[in-house]
Amino acid sequence: MKTVRMTIDPSIPASLVSGWIDSAGVDATSEEDIAKQEAADEAEAMQDAAKFARRVRRRLGLSQAEFSHRIDVSIDTIRNWEQGKRCPTGAAMALLKVLDKAPEAALAALH
Repeated sequence: MKTVRMTIDPSIPASLVSGWIDSAGVDATSEEDIAKQEAADEAEAMQDAAKFARRVRRRLGLSQAEFSHRIDVSIDTIRNWEQGKRCPTGAAMALLKVLDKAPEAALAALH
């Protein structure tokens, strides 16, 4: 791949690359549009977290009940994660990442 170096000087308008942003579109965006996009982004993130939690559990070959028992989290929490109603955060997300990368060591450390 070829690398092209460019020098941009904000004091020289001709050096600014046009087309990077649609100023008219940005100016026309309302707070309501922004709120809708934020909600859509949040819903997508929740589904990604749900898929990740479900994938980790399935890779371990455990039912929801077995998984909840092994990691000492209520089965309702597991269900909420996998259905996208709640998102694992903080220590829970860290545990899922460790279970994903080193499941044997993580499960051995938990019991």
